[in-house]
Amino acid sequence: MSGGPVVRRVRSEELADVVALITEHAVYEKAEPPAPGLEERLRSLLFGSPEPRLRCLVAELDGTVVGYATCSAEVSTWDGAEYLHMDCLFLRDGHRGLGIGESLMTAVRDEARALGLGQVQWQTPAWNEGAIRFYDRIGAVSKEKLRFFLPVG
Repeated sequence: MSGGPVVRRVRSEELADVVALITEHAVYEKAEPPAPGLEERLRSLLFGSPEPRLRCLVAELDGTVVGYATCSAEVSTWDGAEYLHMDCLFLRDGHRGLGIGESLMTAVRDEARALGLGQVQWQTPAWNEGAIRFYDRIGAVSKEKLRFFLPVG
């Protein structure tokens, strides 16, 4: 590693790189691959106007995108407040344990601050012990919950 990671917002021309990372992320989490057309759906969410619904941060190392985090503002009814929901955080194999994840998490926290939000929330599979150790190490607190999906179509 010649220089440290650069974490920044994704550029439109990098969406194919992000979709490739999302596909790797799905394999890593033993999930179905993304449906065709993801790049265009993300383009609308990330670069639509007036205010994008989704934010995507990428970690670049030596000119190559090696990780990403996506997040969006959500509302907690119980708290009566908005928070930043981090939907995804993923680093390409071989790039974990190098401080890149912490750089991405710092950038996600900065996004929350910029939006005036006091909290970031996310989830990870219970079997992902490496991620859980990482989140514990950076001071995150977990809650036991199950996530449900209900198709509406």
